[in-house]
Amino acid sequence: MADNSAWSHAGARRSEPSWPTVIATTVRLWVGRHPVGGLKVTGWRLLALVGCAVLAVSAAVAAVVVETTASPAASPSRASAGGPPISVSLQAAAATRATAARWIAGQVSPSAIVACDPAMCAALQASGIGAGRLLALGTSASDPLGSDLVVATPALRSQFGARLASVYAPVVIASFGSGAARIDIRAVAADGTAAYNSALAADRGARIAAGQQLIGNRRIAMTAADQAALRAGRVDPRLLAMLAALAAQQPLRVLAFGDPSPGASAAIPLRSVELAPAGVGTQAAARLRTMLSFLQAQQLPFLPTAAALVHGSALSVEYAAPSPLGLLSGN
Repeated sequence: MADNSAWSHAGARRSEPSWPTVIATTVRLWVGRHPVGGLKVTGWRLLALVGCAVLAVSAAVAAVVVETTASPAASPSRASAGGPPISVSLQAAAATRATAARWIAGQVSPSAIVACDPAMCAALQASGIGAGRLLALGTSASDPLGSDLVVATPALRSQFGARLASVYAPVVIASFGSGAARIDIRAVAADGTAAYNSALAADRGARIAAGQQLIGNRRIAMTAADQAALRAGRVDPRLLAMLAALAAQQPLRVLAFGDPSPGASAAIPLRSVELAPAGVGTQAAARLRTMLSFLQAQQLPFLPTAAALVHGSALSVEYAAPSPLGLLSGN
């Protein structure tokens, strides 16, 4: 019985007429009931009507297929069309903003005013920077003048073009991301680019002179690489002053200069150092604690943004960005 039933269903499927047959039968019956102008529709006239009906049905089916293919659920993603999905680009941009915002919150001086576009300002506030330190470009201000730093997002680069670097903020102190989505943190030239570059050059000259004095100080031991950084004027003026003051109290060793500023311009000095007192044993540990207490007792601009014991035998010191200009010359 099961086999007969299966055979009968298969036979029923095989006996189902095709679409052209169904259409032809429908047209024949319709014409039989509705004579066209008193003509007897047979032969080629009937064939023509059937053809028209088939074309009409085919067009309707094609329209349904096209509509289904073009619907959002069936449309290919931008990735299959050769480009990344919009959501991926937006997520990457948001991640770069968040990284830049965290760096600014942790590395930039708490007194610095930061210019930003509305989206970047929101990310900075989410990272803990108060609205009073933010200059929202395009809403409360038309240019970054009056701020210390500008966060050069793609939106601001598009808004200001070449003027962002040539007029308002000539130097990059940190950079995040890559390509068109890159975000640069730039130092604002309050008195114009020419005056800023002149002050930067003068400050570098003062840093070179101070570095030479530290190299000749017998109470400071350092590597050849650290000496090269001092000779090139690559060390923050606050570090130079701090090392001279500490060496006046006790002999010390510079272990390494460093910089927590990714993608910074070569003109931006190194803002951190690891150092240790000369000697070993319990006496060195006591000297290390004395050095830390001395640093923590300083006032701005010589108060480090971070100073802590590391590895149990060294001191890590870091100053906030941006590095001040004219500090060594008293300007």
